[in-house]
Amino acid sequence: MSGGAQELRAIARIGTDFPEKFGIPRQAGVVEELEGRIVFEPEFRNPDALRGIEGFSHLWLIWQFSESVREGWSPTVRPPRLGGNVRMGVFATRSPFRPNPLGLSCVRLLGVEQDPVLGPVLRVAGADLMDGTPIYDIKPYIPYADCRPEALSGFAPDAGARLRVVFEPGTEEAVPEEKRAALRGVLENDPRPRYQDDPTRVYGLAFAGLNVRFRVENGTLTVEDVEKRER
Repeated sequence: MSGGAQELRAIARIGTDFPEKFGIPRQAGVVEELEGRIVFEPEFRNPDALRGIEGFSHLWLIWQFSESVREGWSPTVRPPRLGGNVRMGVFATRSPFRPNPLGLSCVRLLGVEQDPVLGPVLRVAGADLMDGTPIYDIKPYIPYADCRPEALSGFAPDAGARLRVVFEPGTEEAVPEEKRAALRGVLENDPRPRYQDDPTRVYGLAFAGLNVRFRVENGTLTVEDVEKRER
């Protein structure tokens, strides 16, 4: 096989409401209310590079698991979906701990903004990425080529049961109105690790400049406190 490997360069970074990994949806598109902004690196802020992109409703993002970069790699991992106790082949999972820590997400394109300083900025919805995640490439999603209704889902046949979300009095009002639907969607999809089910444990979720504390019992997630994060 001829040719050498080419070093990947980040072409952009995405801004989202998640400063930490905890709470990020397990898959893109699970919470469509989540919005993000893709800001290109100075070298790639050429409007011509996006010519025609607004004709597509969805995009593929190829990005780096920047918080999961390791020196070595393991041929097997423990998927949370299986309780964290069963090992599967790394290439049979979407684990971030891979030889090359690359992720793939399909997001909805909301529009292209022309910023006088940042150049063209993509507004997207449904992203499952942490704030500041490096993006290596962007490709249009093409339904007839990319959608396979007959595909099998292996050991992950469904998205899992949704939780009932209840806010203690006064807590939902502490969330900006434009962020409430997105936060509720994140909580309904159970941000806890799959293998944790302790009704006495209080979890903390960093979201949109807020600390959201909650607990889960018998299929109901109760938000106990919401406060602004200290910078």
